[in-house]
Amino acid sequence: MPSTILTPERASPGPVALLADGTRRFIAVCEKIPYSLVALLARFSIAAVFWTSAQTKVQGLVINLVEGEFHPGWPRLSDSAVALFRDEYKLPLLPPELAAVLAATAEHSLALLILLGLATRFSALGLLGMTLVIQVLVYPGAYATHGTWAALLLMLLTRGPGVLSLDHLVAQRKA
Repeated sequence: MPSTILTPERASPGPVALLADGTRRFIAVCEKIPYSLVALLARFSIAAVFWTSAQTKVQGLVINLVEGEFHPGWPRLSDSAVALFRDEYKLPLLPPELAAVLAATAEHSLALLILLGLATRFSALGLLGMTLVIQVLVYPGAYATHGTWAALLLMLLTRGPGVLSLDHLVAQRKA
């Protein structure tokens, strides 16, 4: 009677090995997402937050790219902006009239610069400073929102705006 040699069948991977392999594949796919696309989304998102805030402080000029609203006119500080700084924000050291003008100007200009990817790191630093003031002096309970803003701004500050930016174009011309 011929002897039958038993060979171990190929062992199928266990659930831990399958999970580890799936995780490695997922990470590999995620790492292929270009930073420049992530940075562009971050720039657009954080610029929208600050631009929208700035638009609440002015009247006479409305530019809302998200909703497609555009009403040209000469911008002027709204009465409600001064009242907001006087009655709700109550910033120390600055009179509400000056604080409202500075905030509206900084929010508009820094948001626009970030969106364009021009002077991105300096603009991110400015908006990060504003975020810190808002968190510490105005709305200390809103740390989840301000932390999200800070994370986006810190990413742009440390990594830059990516290749889809005017900063990149300027750097290429200089090189």
